Amino acid sequence: MKQLQPRGLNRRRVEQLISKTKDLDSIGERIEALSRCLIGNPYTPNPLLGSADTPEVFTASLDGFDCVTFIETIIALARARSTDDFSAQLRKIRYENGRVEWNRRNHYTTSWIRNNIREEILRPLSTRSFPTITRERILKVVAGLPAVNVRIRCIPKLAAPRLESHLQTGDVIFFASTKKNLDVFHCGIIVRDDGSVVMRHASRCAKRVVEQDLNEFLTANRMAGVIIMRPQ
Repeated sequence: MKQLQPRGLNRRRVEQLISKTKDLDSIGERIEALSRCLIGNPYTPNPLLGSADTPEVFTASLDGFDCVTFIETIIALARARSTDDFSAQLRKIRYENGRVEWNRRNHYTTSWIRNNIREEILRPLSTRSFPTITRERILKVVAGLPAVNVRIRCIPKLAAPRLESHLQTGDVIFFASTKKNLDVFHCGIIVRDDGSVVMRHASRCAKRVVEQDLNEFLTANRMAGVIIMRPQ
């Protein structure tokens, strides 16, 4: 099968990033180093190409991200051994069964999480030590997709600060929405730094990839709770 090359792929830049991190032992270390390299890159709203009425275009630009494509790119780079492997990893992370079609893109975060657990790219952080809540949502914010009923299990916001000692560098944090028609409103990458816990994320407000104290973000934003996933 012919290798599908994503639009916007900068092969030289991808090779440089993979080369910088190839000797790091854990995926968490690679995620930390790679995400550090991309701090300051622009926030780009709606960076993917395709809709219910137009063909999907597989893209892999390092020039700008929204919160999800930032995480997809970092995890794909951290798992990759070559530029072609990066493209394959990104395709598998972004699309159900790696098939580049608009209706197979993981549009909703609950689908993104579920499919990446199934692909053994992520695993849930055990929540046995924490209270959890379940929220029902009817997802219907993506034009062209039928409404989907989902249940979201998350750690409530008030309990989230107690998570800090359990978090590892490279973990991915998702923030569950309070809206009835949306599952998750934002996500980022956890980094432990000299005892503090920060989040690297593509911020719409800051208009770039930033590093922010996790508790600061929790305090500033309304949410139902948080979901933690650990890359494998």
